[in-house]
Amino acid sequence: MSSSSPKRTRVVADLAERDLLASIFPIVEQGPTALVGPGDDAALVAAPDGRTVISIDTLVEDHDFRLSRANGFTTTGYDVGWKSAAQNLSDINAMGAVATSLVVSLTLSPQTPVAWVEDCAHGLVSAVDHLGATRCSVVGGDLGGGAQLVVTAAVTGTLDGREPVLRSGARPGHVVAVAGTLGRAAAGLAILEDGRPVGDFGGLGEELIAAQLRPLPPLAAGPAAAEAGASAMLDISDGLVRDAGRIASASGAHLDLDPEALMSHAEPLRPVAHLLGVDPMDWVLGGGEDHGLLATFPQDVQLPPGFTAVGSVLPGRPQVTLASQATALRGWDHFAH
Repeated sequence: MSSSSPKRTRVVADLAERDLLASIFPIVEQGPTALVGPGDDAALVAAPDGRTVISIDTLVEDHDFRLSRANGFTTTGYDVGWKSAAQNLSDINAMGAVATSLVVSLTLSPQTPVAWVEDCAHGLVSAVDHLGATRCSVVGGDLGGGAQLVVTAAVTGTLDGREPVLRSGARPGHVVAVAGTLGRAAAGLAILEDGRPVGDFGGLGEELIAAQLRPLPPLAAGPAAAEAGASAMLDISDGLVRDAGRIASASGAHLDLDPEALMSHAEPLRPVAHLLGVDPMDWVLGGGEDHGLLATFPQDVQLPPGFTAVGSVLPGRPQVTLASQATALRGWDHFAH
């Protein structure tokens, strides 16, 4: 009788850098704006507008994501790749621009499974495709070693002749509006952090976890808002109130949010909120990572498809209020947790 030992998982330490790159390159395809893609010292990307919009974001293991949790839930490389792409594409969207390229830097521990790295690459590419960033592709990046996983992506974009929508244009009388979802990603994170089996929260729980791990920023909404005449705009990544405060500060304006208008986002979350003993409006006001858009529009502008009014810009000092009442500054701060 003979016995065979279980197949050993291939890890990063088993490969030379060129071999690891060789496993990634076939996953990414060169997009329409990439003149030179992966394989050289740098990529060459067309800038049809003559100007380039650029942003960068980092995901750090055990700070921005956890690979495993007490309830047995596992975050995959695909999830991390998707989220990295989505949050970067959303930043370009918030300027009223369209993404044209992504470069990605991976810091990997030696024991990282090669399959995880390949899965991460698949997640990046799938997010770009699924979210409709048809002019964007992964054009290069970097590999490095470290004690924990770090995924950093930088994205470029084009304005196609439009002016960028900044945070500084909100004025009294303007309408405050949002596109995309609010609170769903925060609810998903609360479920993951709770420790109970995910199945205890039913199908809605699975949907909300998906919103946290694989957000769906409304990429068509940014250029549409710019075309419609949005006066200020940003990506809601750190919470509605905190990010509204950034527009208020940059514009020197008072943003007043309407709780009744926000209730449509809170009510669908109520069954899960009840199980967790929280108010769903806290997720709507304080939860980020849905990567929707917060924008202001002159009162005579018809809101573009996907946007709904949730407040107004009032005269007065820079602040954010809820039905004209002071509200605690909620949201994510990288250095306060």
